[in-house]
Amino acid sequence: MNLLSKVSIPLMPLVGRITSKPASVYASVLHLRGQGVTAQPHLTQDGDILCWNGEIFEGLDVLPNENDGKKLFEALTRTEQPVDVLAQIEGPYAFVFYQKSTNTLYYARDPLGRRSLLVHYPTAEQPHFIIASSCNGISTDFEFEEVTPDGIHCVKFNNIEEPETLVSNFKGATKLIGRVTEAASIMEYVLIPPLNNALPSTEVREDWSSPSPSITQALEDFFNILNESVQLRVQHVPHQYVQRFARVAVLFSGGIDCTVLAYLAHKHLPLSEPIDLLNVAFENPRTLKAASKPSGKGKKVRPSSEAAEQDVSEQGRSTYDVPDRLTGREEAEELRRCCPERTWNFVEINVPYEECQRERPQVQNLMYPNQTVMDLSLALALFFASRGIGHVTNSDGISTPYTSQARVLLSGLGSDELLGGYSRHRKAFIRDKWQGLVEELQLDLTRLPSRNLGRDDRVISSNGKETRYPFLSLSVVSFLAKLPVETKINPLLEEGKGDKMLLRMLAEKMGLVLASRRKKRAMQFGSRSARMEGGDADRKGDAIL
Repeated sequence: MNLLSKVSIPLMPLVGRITSKPASVYASVLHLRGQGVTAQPHLTQDGDILCWNGEIFEGLDVLPNENDGKKLFEALTRTEQPVDVLAQIEGPYAFVFYQKSTNTLYYARDPLGRRSLLVHYPTAEQPHFIIASSCNGISTDFEFEEVTPDGIHCVKFNNIEEPETLVSNFKGATKLIGRVTEAASIMEYVLIPPLNNALPSTEVREDWSSPSPSITQALEDFFNILNESVQLRVQHVPHQYVQRFARVAVLFSGGIDCTVLAYLAHKHLPLSEPIDLLNVAFENPRTLKAASKPSGKGKKVRPSSEAAEQDVSEQGRSTYDVPDRLTGREEAEELRRCCPERTWNFVEINVPYEECQRERPQVQNLMYPNQTVMDLSLALALFFASRGIGHVTNSDGISTPYTSQARVLLSGLGSDELLGGYSRHRKAFIRDKWQGLVEELQLDLTRLPSRNLGRDDRVISSNGKETRYPFLSLSVVSFLAKLPVETKINPLLEEGKGDKMLLRMLAEKMGLVLASRRKKRAMQFGSRSARMEGGDADRKGDAIL
């Protein structure tokens, strides 16, 4: 159930200086915590207000029948320093909190930026102060920008300048408060620790069949902390419909990351309910045309994608047999072999080119202020995957239409940065050995908060879904950052074995042998959402649309 509620508050002396009206506060709710829907904004009789878009998984005790936003609001209203409360919670969030006693507005995203929050500061053309989870896209007259996740932002309205200097001074009146305080006792929920930069003394070449004691211990600890992270993200999700529908789905390409998460989710959900594996594939005229070209003498050239479509009608669904579809099917079967008591719904989400083009303007509006070619390729894949409209095929080969009802989606994002899964990590090792590898991993760790998770949140939540990232739990991030580099990655081993070595060993130990050997493949290329026909086909990923 979704609710939309509004409250107006008088912000003195702001009234009359920007809009001549009280501030308006809106909130919509996707019920994922507690026994019933808790309306927002959260209010007190004293005038405090909280708009909360997030989940608290650690740091604040929230019972299964309680709402975490309500518990957080109670804690915030009992303190003069909201930063001290926020420093003790772990989970994805974005919020706006008005503290009436000090006439101060606080707003922020979590330290990794896992939820969207945009801000428009007053300008001469649009003299309004607006904070929102999303905006009205590229057609807007407002100059929205992402709220940076590097601290808690606040505006003390009593310090706002006079009207004639409001536009030039308003952004300067917004202060950034550091997350580290004397009362912040749980530092791992506040800051990402620096990478363990100790270098191995010898050339390490681990034998998977007989790992060293240090690798064995790291593997056990990694399983425990990742398993707990998944458990916290799949337990107590309310049933929206009857229990035969899946409550949890996985954004599923058939890669190692999503397959491991699917397996761990299986350990913590009742066997009576299915898990949806959402696998998206695009009809890409450019790749279809390239596939129809001759590979040698005597081969015929198909003149157009229409001919390719005719070929598809004769041979089945080959238009959508993209790389992620093929590996997805294989991994769905591996999960069925490892966990035969579970119903695994492998949802094949096929996106015709015309439908993709029809939805493109909406997706561009949702991903704004991100505006590059690569942004669009990724956003399209996430939009259609999270929508969950496709079909499933049973053991008899009968295909039926299927729409996923799961509102919690698991994503494997973050594992490549934390465990050395990118080709640039191997290149850094070739260039500068272990020192170069550590420096490249540290760079990825530092850039985690600037990942485009806000964009992804806007796109996916438009379908009434919430993405959860077990690898990006700050507890998991801290654990992996502290491990010696040679326990996570060994570039002396071949691709598909040395990269993300620790995760590959874990997958093999679980029985996911195929998954443990999967090589890295970008989502936009695996699903074929990138470089379609039109003006974007030959443009670089960082080009502005």
